[in-house]
Amino acid sequence: MGSCLSVEGGNAKADNNNSSSNSTVVDGNKKTVPRRSDSNKLEMRLHRIPGRFFLNGSTDFASLFNKQGKKGINQDAMILWENFGSKEDATFCGVFDGHGPNGHMVAKKVRDSLPLKLRAQWELNTSSKELSDVNSSAGGSMNSAGTSVKQTHAEPKNNLGYERKENENNSVSMLKESFLKAFKVMDKELELHPYIDCFCSGTTAVTLIKMGQDLVIGNVGDSRAVLGTRDEDDSLIAVQLTEDHKPNLPKEAERIRLCKGRVFAHPNEPEIARVWLPNSNSPGLAMARAFGDICLKDFGLTSVPEVSYHHVTEKDEFVVLATDGLWDALSNEEVVGIVASASHSSAARTLVDSATRAWRIRFPTAKVDDCAAICLFLGSRLDNCCTSYLTQAQGAGIEVTETSESYE
Repeated sequence: MGSCLSVEGGNAKADNNNSSSNSTVVDGNKKTVPRRSDSNKLEMRLHRIPGRFFLNGSTDFASLFNKQGKKGINQDAMILWENFGSKEDATFCGVFDGHGPNGHMVAKKVRDSLPLKLRAQWELNTSSKELSDVNSSAGGSMNSAGTSVKQTHAEPKNNLGYERKENENNSVSMLKESFLKAFKVMDKELELHPYIDCFCSGTTAVTLIKMGQDLVIGNVGDSRAVLGTRDEDDSLIAVQLTEDHKPNLPKEAERIRLCKGRVFAHPNEPEIARVWLPNSNSPGLAMARAFGDICLKDFGLTSVPEVSYHHVTEKDEFVVLATDGLWDALSNEEVVGIVASASHSSAARTLVDSATRAWRIRFPTAKVDDCAAICLFLGSRLDNCCTSYLTQAQGAGIEVTETSESYE
């Protein structure tokens, strides 16, 4: 429910940035950095890309909704990108839950930049694989002509954090590698960002690419992906596709403690485990993996995602990606039931509105959290089959608004 909690006065790091300047001093030398206006121009170009959606509404195969809570500026962000990587059968989805003073800026930065990095890595891996296939083919021809060329068909374990599964095709393996590399590059960019201070601010990210019948999911933090599918009795059930990276999970807590970080709950919130600096009762981050939060990166916090795979079958109906504002208020089973009973075009809004009502009932003294949700339908088209994103959103009574896109 709460991402950061400091029990000491003041900030962990003073923000001395001059937001109006486009230069900074590094080791006594003045260094020119990009102006914010340049970044805003890039945003505007991104927002005009066909098939890329980040506002409330719906498309032929998905529904999106983001609602500000009662805690201040909306720190949630979301994106749906159809024909991702210029592939007609590829769709990218992601939701991002920012935290800390600049969490809203971090979440939107990751929303805008991570898909680009993922696409670039995917294209690079694909090109490398094609080149490797050409070389292998040439090598095979040479071998058949009598040249001694040793070939092996074994698939060794790679160094990217997972073992190649026997039932994975090359495309899925390349996608997994692309997720891992893109997340690493994204976090490094945040660390070096000229005007977004990520020292005590960060964001979660639950993202997926659907390519044909393949789903590849990359996740850091406590946002979540849940599948709505049918069991053997044809009953609709919920299957959680990701794990919430809470600090008290044994593997997460072990890593943090080995890096000298501390994991414990504040006495006022005994049910919420948090990550703390070794010698300071701050920042009290309620997750073990995140983008940003540079102050904790040497003490066990990581941005390395858990990357998983799911093969879509005829029993699978939809996937819901949402921030913890929704999952704190509704169970996986409740979420699947709500989406199944709602019209496809308004499923995400119905889901977020239901979570807001549940917050008021279950946590009457707490401020309602921001909620962002994407419902990606895996089978039939949306009920009204409308292809106009904004027209359909307005026709469904969905307010197409968002807080300012400026990083200022």
